[in-house]
Amino acid sequence: MTAYHVIIPAAGTGSRMESTFPKQYLKLNGKALIQHVVELFAAADRVKSIHIILSPQDSYWETLSIGDEAKLRIHHCGGSTRADTVLNGLKAIENHVLNEDWILVHDAARPGLSDALLNQLLDTLKEDAVGGLLAMPLADTLKRADDNGLAEATIPRTALWQAQTPQMFRYAALKKALESFPGSPTDEAEAIEALGLKPRLVTGELRNLKVTYAQDLAVLTALLATDI
Repeated sequence: MTAYHVIIPAAGTGSRMESTFPKQYLKLNGKALIQHVVELFAAADRVKSIHIILSPQDSYWETLSIGDEAKLRIHHCGGSTRADTVLNGLKAIENHVLNEDWILVHDAARPGLSDALLNQLLDTLKEDAVGGLLAMPLADTLKRADDNGLAEATIPRTALWQAQTPQMFRYAALKKALESFPGSPTDEAEAIEALGLKPRLVTGELRNLKVTYAQDLAVLTALLATDI
């Protein structure tokens, strides 16, 4: 039976948060962001294993109180980019997964994923030939700026989506996509697209936002409090 495995790249520093330590360790409702993520996947019966990819120099993980979670594996092999970190994680687990197993890559600083949304993603993609990702249709008008910060054009938002995670692809396909991509893709879907494949977009939720800036914590706290 095809299994589901989760990779959580957590080797970044979160420089845009202007924090003194990596943003995945910032607290939300008394727990580190990454702890919320791990607990969600640990409670998901369909998830076989969870792999945290940390920087070799990470000294924060051991301060968390996650406990002895049977599904959880820690790998100190993070790279200089997200893509490098994910690829290193794929290589670290290659003897423990099958080529056709599903890999779900999820941001360590995206703690608002709900169990219902996770299952919606799995149910939608379980028979898909390519895989896909959670995403939100854009609602705002987009502007393209010139070199002076002046708006020079309005970009039609029709058919534009904002990517979220998890992004879910077969092990062999994702590994091939990341190894062959010229440069560093911004997400796994971009690498898959470079193979000539079309990932399926599965409508996400506002609460599944990625904590990037300091104000995002306040926004997410409010969203989770109202269960939106």
